[in-house]
Amino acid sequence: MDSSQAVQALAALAHDTRLALFRMLVERGPDGLSAGVIAERLGVPPSSLTFHVQHLHRAGLITQRRLSRQLIYAADFVAMNGLVGFLTDNCCGRGAGGCASVCRPEADAVAARPRKRSA
Repeated sequence: MDSSQAVQALAALAHDTRLALFRMLVERGPDGLSAGVIAERLGVPPSSLTFHVQHLHRAGLITQRRLSRQLIYAADFVAMNGLVGFLTDNCCGRGAGGCASVCRPEADAVAARPRKRSA
């Protein structure tokens, strides 16, 4: 992935609805979800959903296929991994010895975050 593609992908994700939509599709996996199910779960009208999925589709982050009369959307995991790879490609200068602990998978990073106190 080049920087132009990364900027386009990040711009597409820089909206609450599109980010929620993309995360929903990532969670769903390669099977994806129909437009109707997505609209219902996000609580958005079909016209708004169309706008948002087109934005993500143009950015290359989701795929679209027709199944009978339904449109099915799915996360493009190759594109997602390409974006993550682009963002972490030069993490700590790749080869700088002592930074492996800061360039770790999200699961480790979540465990290391300070917990918020509940009121």
